[in-house]
Amino acid sequence: MLNRYTQLINGLILTPAGILRDAHLLFSEGKIVEISTQNVEISGAQIIDAQGLYIAPGCIDLHVHGGGGHDFIEATPEAFYAATNAHARCGTTAIYPTLAASPREVFDRAIQTCRTLMHNPGDGARIMGLHLEGNYLNPLMRGAQDAAFLYPPRPEEYRAILAHGHCVKRWSAAPELEGALDFGRYATEQGVLVSIAHTTATYPQVKAALEAGYRHVTHFYNAMTGVHRRGEFKEEGTIESVYLTDELSVELVCDGIHVPPTILQLVYKIKGAERIALVTDSMLAAACPDIGRMYGGRVILEDGVCKLADRSAIAGSIATMNRTIRTMTQQAGVPLTAAVRMASESPAVILRIDDRKGSLTKGKDADIILFDSDINVLMTVIEGRIVYNGM
Repeated sequence: MLNRYTQLINGLILTPAGILRDAHLLFSEGKIVEISTQNVEISGAQIIDAQGLYIAPGCIDLHVHGGGGHDFIEATPEAFYAATNAHARCGTTAIYPTLAASPREVFDRAIQTCRTLMHNPGDGARIMGLHLEGNYLNPLMRGAQDAAFLYPPRPEEYRAILAHGHCVKRWSAAPELEGALDFGRYATEQGVLVSIAHTTATYPQVKAALEAGYRHVTHFYNAMTGVHRRGEFKEEGTIESVYLTDELSVELVCDGIHVPPTILQLVYKIKGAERIALVTDSMLAAACPDIGRMYGGRVILEDGVCKLADRSAIAGSIATMNRTIRTMTQQAGVPLTAAVRMASESPAVILRIDDRKGSLTKGKDADIILFDSDINVLMTVIEGRIVYNGM
């Protein structure tokens, strides 16, 4: 039987107010009870000596396709559990399984699985809801998405999905497609975060998307236009339009490959940590020992990233959330506190779960990770349960 109280001592605690040194954190019944620099003995508490490690809020991955050798598109409990368990070992405590463009029946099966597992989380990262990255994407910017399943929004389809899929919490779409603004308005009314993705949207189209409820940008810089020539004149792309629209938050695939470190610095400088979420966009090879395998011949692993077999496009990452923090700090030169915020608190705010997750604050869920100076995760606690202990 577990002790009612667990006390983490001798750690560097990353709080919204900064880093507390030689502090302790007390949690009980899944919630944070106290954070203090005063060494208070709690009778009967389980003591965990952090040994000088960083104690940080668990990471929240808003965009992740798989891990541990499985893809969420498999739509089975076994696949979901394998991926969520794998990512938990690398610091993810809350996760939004992401489905690429697929047949409708795949979405329906995944929705059913997600709905069941949200109430039966197992030992992996807590499933907070689904992210649909399809099928309303611009074929001109499809990247690795299957063009056979890309088309403009269909009201009868998205209304039916949202009527039965209350676990769908975010949906990515190209706002320039016919019917995409009506889709944005409807999905937003249903409480779904609608995000700009795989798009050629111009500045007027980005502004129209904002007015229609779009509030976020999927894998910023990837599968979207930058400044370009139209005839003899230059025209802004989606990227510049997003920079000019303060209300839009962005997510970055922060593996150092999808977006180079200099651009990571630029996004941080312009958008700020409060409007950036670090994501993995990882595929099944993430947190998987057998990362040299092929994906049915269509996708290969090379240079630390997934590519289409013909090397025409990046197809996804093999990153984990601790790697995103490492990339931001070691390659982009962002302060550790800001990088951790972009992996925890900012995603929580973007998905409106910051009332209970995203920071080490009294009363919030005890979602906690311990990592060393090289951002190697040595312990993961999810809602007060130690689900990984590598110490």
